[in-house]
Amino acid sequence: MTQVNYPRFSVNYDPSIPNPTEPPMQPIHVHTNPEGIYPFDARGIAKRFRHAAIFGALDALNPGEVMRFVNDHDPLPLLQQMQNRYGEQVAIEYRQREAAGVVIDFTKR
Repeated sequence: MTQVNYPRFSVNYDPSIPNPTEPPMQPIHVHTNPEGIYPFDARGIAKRFRHAAIFGALDALNPGEVMRFVNDHDPLPLLQQMQNRYGEQVAIEYRQREAAGVVIDFTKR
């Protein structure tokens, strides 16, 4: 048992006794996928937030992981911004390129 002193009072604290006011600790959830491919569907994101969301997702990738990007148009301005921001750190590979939309794999190096 440990005594914790505060300016006006002290509390006896026993770490072996669970605190009924706190929820039990949950196991840590690892946000990785065995294939290392993470889908990102830009069609559901408001246009003014898309590029920031995409850059945030790319920044969260570990080397070797892939963000599979889906969009309703070919994002040429985005690709130019990515080139300026990441250079050779992100590889770009079209998986599908049609008038109805595109699927692009962005691989973090």
